[in-house]
Amino acid sequence: MADDGNGPIRSLLEWRRGDGEGGYSEHLMRLQEPVWDALCRYYFRLEVDGWERLPDPPCLLVGVHSGAALTMDAWTLIYAWWRHFGPDRFLHGTAHDVLMAAPGLGDYFRRMGVLPASGDAVSAALAAGDDVIVWPGGEKDSMRHWRKRDTAVLGGRTGFVRMAVEQQVPIVPVATVGGHDTVFVVNEGGWIARLGGLGDRFRAAKVPIVVGPPFGIAIETVPMHLPLPAKIRTEFLDPIDLDAGPEDASDEDLHRQVYEHVEAAIQAGMDRLAAKRRFPVFL
Repeated sequence: MADDGNGPIRSLLEWRRGDGEGGYSEHLMRLQEPVWDALCRYYFRLEVDGWERLPDPPCLLVGVHSGAALTMDAWTLIYAWWRHFGPDRFLHGTAHDVLMAAPGLGDYFRRMGVLPASGDAVSAALAAGDDVIVWPGGEKDSMRHWRKRDTAVLGGRTGFVRMAVEQQVPIVPVATVGGHDTVFVVNEGGWIARLGGLGDRFRAAKVPIVVGPPFGIAIETVPMHLPLPAKIRTEFLDPIDLDAGPEDASDEDLHRQVYEHVEAAIQAGMDRLAAKRRFPVFL
């Protein structure tokens, strides 16, 4: 597997067993269950639907994530999956290199089974029989303006289609709303990213200005806010079985067709979920 910026990653199977320092920890997952259960039930009032649509593993889930550097819709989904399946069916989240390299946070992510958002890591997990969720839009998605909170942003990145075709797995679109109500992104900060080479340093096209506790207004490259108690709604949508063989993995026309299908499905799902919102942040 690829390097995540913090040293070479051991083989996936060893890492999934937790062999050695820094591997996946089922014990830590169980230890924090009461905290995440309380957050999901009472703080974010999480609703997750569509479990019956999930195909047999492995599958590649594709979604959007919101909330600047703290994408609580992604975190709560990973916990909801654990609560639903336990250790019997494992879902790897994925994260940007900056977050994986962050002291403490990166270590925590690895212990929770999060992978670097690289093709090698995702493909290895799928080949090992695990489910993986990717958020292709990356920082373009998570750091979009609050006014765009119900807009699906996949960033034009079609690499997930190639990975699904190579590994011969179905794609499951995932719609979610509410995560972008946990913080107010008032400026996407493209100009900040370009200023002084911050974008190159953090491998990000956006360095947003956010409004939220505890600082009020902050420039966010790493988490600089406490999430507000927004209600998060998530839904697994109908899986997409790709009528293509591994030899089609480089077919750019196929990539674009599947990308547009996935993006349209997620947007339709988000529109449906957003229609249930009665008041931003709280309902």
